[in-house]
Amino acid sequence: MTVIRPEIDHVLSKYLDRHPGEADDMALLLHALDEGHDITSRKEFRTGHVTAGAAVIDPQGRVLMIRHKTLDRWLLPGGHLEPEDQSLLGASLRELEEETGIPWQQVVSPPAHDVTPADIDIHKIPANPAKDEPEHHHFDFRYAHWVEDTDVRLQLDEVTDFEWRPLSDLPSNLARKLAPVAPSGS
Repeated sequence: MTVIRPEIDHVLSKYLDRHPGEADDMALLLHALDEGHDITSRKEFRTGHVTAGAAVIDPQGRVLMIRHKTLDRWLLPGGHLEPEDQSLLGASLRELEEETGIPWQQVVSPPAHDVTPADIDIHKIPANPAKDEPEHHHFDFRYAHWVEDTDVRLQLDEVTDFEWRPLSDLPSNLARKLAPVAPSGS
């Protein structure tokens, strides 16, 4: 089974129940859903498509950042949905394991953050002529995860480096959302 529209609708609804002030920020995603675009397909470039991210927090309250090879930027682990993904949360865990080598079995989602992402970020991805991809948007469903073991083994096809960083290195909106689930002292 793959991630389907009703799950995206449900997760987005739960997210907006928790963050009602962000409804305007979700306008492009809501429009894509209303128009019936297949936003689960990584080939949907007209409005954009869904991706799944992992905001991984260690016992010291630091968040894992990876250096993305193609974009040459520091990002949270994450990526495109795959046909075998059974949920957005599952896609987040799969991407985390693929990019960092952290097994999904060693990850815990904070209470109340197992179905509802900690954040949904809509951002532009630049055109990639090598992949014949125009500029488009990612609707990134970012899930919070805790880990005890911070051993990282990078997938060097997509990632060039990693760092455990303080929450203060994140955009303030994301740091604010993660602060309640981070261990005290972060």
